[in-house]
Amino acid sequence: MTEDDLHHRTGQARGAGDALREHEVRTALLDLLAEVGTVTATEAADRLGHSSGLCSFHLRQLARHGYIEEAPHSGGRARPWRLKRHDSAPDALVEGQFGDLARGLEDESWQRWLAQREHAPSDWRHDEAFSAITYLTPEEMSRVADTIRRALAPYQDREQRPLARPEGALPVALITRLFPLLPHATGPAEGD
Repeated sequence: MTEDDLHHRTGQARGAGDALREHEVRTALLDLLAEVGTVTATEAADRLGHSSGLCSFHLRQLARHGYIEEAPHSGGRARPWRLKRHDSAPDALVEGQFGDLARGLEDESWQRWLAQREHAPSDWRHDEAFSAITYLTPEEMSRVADTIRRALAPYQDREQRPLARPEGALPVALITRLFPLLPHATGPAEGD
C-alpha cells in the first residue's frame, strides 16, 4: 500500500506539511544517490533515518518522473536505484540536470510558501529572504560559501536526529547561490 492509498483510505487530505515532507525525502534521496551512486530503499532508510517503505515509495515516484532508474543488479529482492543517466550526455550535463532538479524543487517550495504563508502560525509568517551583489575574487567567493556552510553546521544533524530539534523547530529551506554575474551576450564582435 502506498502513502497515497493510505491517505485515500483514511480520508486524510494531503496538506502543505505532507508536501514539504515529500520534498524533503525526495531531495534527501537525490542527494544520497548523487553521493553514493546506487542505493536500495533499505540502505536509504538506514542512511536517512526514514522507513524503508517511505524510501521505496519516493524512489518509485522519482523513477516515475524520470529522475532516477533501476540500476543493473543480479536479481534477488534488492532493488538498487541510481540517478538516471543519459548515455549520450557528458557527466557535466547530467550534473547540470541534477542541479536544475534541485533548483526546481527549491522554486516549487518557494512558490508554495508564498501562496500559503497566511496559513502558517503567526510567528512563522515572515521569511528572511535577501540577495546581495558584491565584487569578489574566486577565492573570496569560495571563502564566503565556506563561511555559510560553517554557520549552518551546528544545525545539520537535526534532520537525522529529531530529538536534537528544539521545541517549535520547523524545517526551513536554506538556499544559497553564489555565482559570477556575466555580461549580457551581444552580437559578434566587430571585425569577426
